[in-house]
Formats: sequence, C-alpha cells, structure tokens
Amino acid sequence: RVLLNLIDNAVKYNVEGGDVMLSLTASEGFACIRVRDTGIGIAPEALPRIFERFYRVDRQHEKSMSGTGLGLSIVQWIVETHGGDITAESKSGEGSLFTIRLPLEAPETA
Repeated sequence: RVLLNLIDNAVKYNVEGGDVMLSLTASEGFACIRVRDTGIGIAPEALPRIFERFYRVDRQHEKSMSGTGLGLSIVQWIVETHGGDITAESKSGEGSLFTIRLPLEAPETA
C-alpha cells in the first residue's frame, strides 16, 4: 500500500515525459526506500502539511484529479506502525523525493 500510494502520486503529479525512480538500500539496520519524481513538486509552504489527513496541496487540479487527501497520511501511519519513518523533500517545478526508513529487524515486544 505504501509504495502503491507513493508511486501513484509520483505518476499523477509528474510532467509529460517525466521520470519516476525507485531505489532500495540497506544501512545501519534500516531498509531505505526512495521514490523520486521529476514532476511539478510541492511548494515549500505546503511541505510541512502533506502528511496531514485530508490536506490537498494541488487545489488547481482538484476537479481533474481524484483524491481525498488521505494517501500520504495513510502512508505515514503504515510506515510508523512498522517502526519506521518517512520524509519528503521537494522543489516546485523540479519534483519530489520521499524517503522511507524501515527497521530490518522486528522491534522486540514485551
């Protein structure tokens, strides 16, 4: 579900002929998954709010693009439930990079 949501957004908000890149690395006990696109990007003032439920960055395309504003909040919830974290970097007109870190070992339970 996490990758499906991130890739769907990367394609939806990309430019014609743009790229979507995925990578997976392991470092310091974590798997690191990156989803990068060359799309329209996210405005700096919107970036701190993108993981909020029902928040939609792209109001211009709201009628032409489906979405509830729940996708990224669900992604964050899933990642954090598995003991990981997610960050986003973006520049308007240049694209976005989402980085997920997940522990390679299951956390100990009491």
